[in-house]
Amino acid sequence: MITLNTIRKHPGATTKNKRLGRGAGSGLGQTSGKGDKGQLARTGGSVRPGFEGGQMPLYRRIPKRGFTNIHRRTNAIVNLADLSRLDPKTIKEVNLESLTQARMIKGTFDRLTVLATGELSHPFSIKAHRISDAAQAKITKAGGKFELIPIPCGKKREKKNKKK
Repeated sequence: MITLNTIRKHPGATTKNKRLGRGAGSGLGQTSGKGDKGQLARTGGSVRPGFEGGQMPLYRRIPKRGFTNIHRRTNAIVNLADLSRLDPKTIKEVNLESLTQARMIKGTFDRLTVLATGELSHPFSIKAHRISDAAQAKITKAGGKFELIPIPCGKKREKKNKKK
């Protein structure tokens, strides 16, 4: 019969801690289990992650790919099914700012796109940069209005005058 005072761990389940620097009787005397000579036997002897002994490391052997476009414009995509979950009493006008405040959109976006997936149950006044044709039909059918905000064009750089 097993009682609480007779429970033991399986043999080999635990091992004793290495007690380094405790003399020859510890079984790890002289070099403290670090072997003879070499970088890892010295104090402070460690290499940084990714170091390959002087060989060109993997992260430098692999070529770089692509680039990050600093002028990228991001679109927040919202379906009519998402808009139908909004409370028409609290939100009068649906735009990028009101959707961010209602926590329908998470993150920072430059433009708002409305797509026609789902049905719109309440009439909303929607201001967006892009609205699909099917979404426009469903918005007007529900008694709502929509306004297309013009997409801002980037400023063109002026050419520098060449001096002769």
